[in-house]
Amino acid sequence: MRFTKMHGLGNDYIYVNCFEQKILQPERLAVAVSDRHFGIGSDGLILVMPCENADLGMRMFNADGSEAQMCGNGIRCLAKYAYENNLVKGKHPTQRICQKLLQSACPNTDEIYEITVQTGRGILTLELAIVNGKVQQVCVNMGQPILAPIDIPVSLVGQQAVGIPLYIEDHNLLMTCVSMGNPHAVFYCPQLDQIDLQRLGPAIENHKMFPQRVNVHFVQVVSPEEVIMRTWERGSGITLACGTGAAAVCVAGVLASKTAHSILAHLPGGDLQLLWNQEDNHVYLVGPATEVFTGDWPEQ
Repeated sequence: MRFTKMHGLGNDYIYVNCFEQKILQPERLAVAVSDRHFGIGSDGLILVMPCENADLGMRMFNADGSEAQMCGNGIRCLAKYAYENNLVKGKHPTQRICQKLLQSACPNTDEIYEITVQTGRGILTLELAIVNGKVQQVCVNMGQPILAPIDIPVSLVGQQAVGIPLYIEDHNLLMTCVSMGNPHAVFYCPQLDQIDLQRLGPAIENHKMFPQRVNVHFVQVVSPEEVIMRTWERGSGITLACGTGAAAVCVAGVLASKTAHSILAHLPGGDLQLLWNQEDNHVYLVGPATEVFTGDWPEQ
């Protein structure tokens, strides 16, 4: 099996071109290739799929083999892979918000192209900043945030889950829950270095309040336009970055009156620019995508 390893800010995945190859047991393959000692090493597996309703299809599996609906870092890499391997041509861009964000993030852009990707979150539109024929930055229209607890899902009543008390592992915490196609619980704290994420992450992920488990984020506010965040990803553990998580943090900051609609998020793997646009209620995410290497996985 031919594969390519890629990462978005250190959030790394193994990509397989399913235009040319057929994967029969992706859940098992995800576990095998993700192992950092006996496999390739990654946070999961992403399949690049043909699609009738969009330019591409995407299926994403966590390191434990569970399938997730979306991945903000993974989809940026998928777009780069598809464009640079001639799986898509790219169309002229239509989203002015993305163009403005990309031109700010990558001022030496030669061209901007637009593609669509079918995900578990639905069809998403991405715009690619091209420099010398390579994708340097990608803007993802992440869609509208899902705020109703029943739809996130989290076992709470009401229209939103903002500032909800949670007592766990001897900690009294306040959480705000948002779904960006997958569930996120956001916690604000004064000092991130005082958070034992290795302990709190799995305890919160598997809490009975979350019927589909949850991604966990601790956030330190630097200013209304800037945050530092750390992530425990559902099914993968501590990761260097989480795109859907950063989008959820952007939304949670507004709901909890912590931050503005536009923020710069500092993650262990690098920075993401985010905007919760008030006009269309969509969240936009801008960040890089990087290819690491290509190889062959032996048939098992």
